[in-house]
Amino acid sequence: MKTIRWRLLGVTTLCAGLVVSAVPAHQEKPAAPPKQQAPVVIPRLTIEVTGGVDNKPVENASVYLKTLQQRLIKDKKSEVNVKTNQLGIAHIPDVTAGRVLIQVVAEGWKTYGQWQDISENNSSIKIHLDRPPKWY
Repeated sequence: MKTIRWRLLGVTTLCAGLVVSAVPAHQEKPAAPPKQQAPVVIPRLTIEVTGGVDNKPVENASVYLKTLQQRLIKDKKSEVNVKTNQLGIAHIPDVTAGRVLIQVVAEGWKTYGQWQDISENNSSIKIHLDRPPKWY
């Protein structure tokens, strides 16, 4: 009977020692998340769409601009859809500088899609479309 008590006392002491050693003596404060800078907004982005061997302007092409803003909890996605004018130019207002996906869809032309880095220095982008391959 005495041996069982001593064994229980030994096991209890061992468990208490493990619990105490698992808790650190001083706890560090978690690091504060880095403050995000305000995004740079470009007032007007111009996209010029040309096509073919002659580099003629492509009229009435749909231009999609997709952005993805990194956030702490959930990423924010936005999309803008504009059409080109007779000169093949599309103007997109208030674009956030950074990485964007530009897609151009026009009837009779091969679809274009590519990621671009937008900054204040390049507020104009030129895109050249090709004819789709012929299937026989």
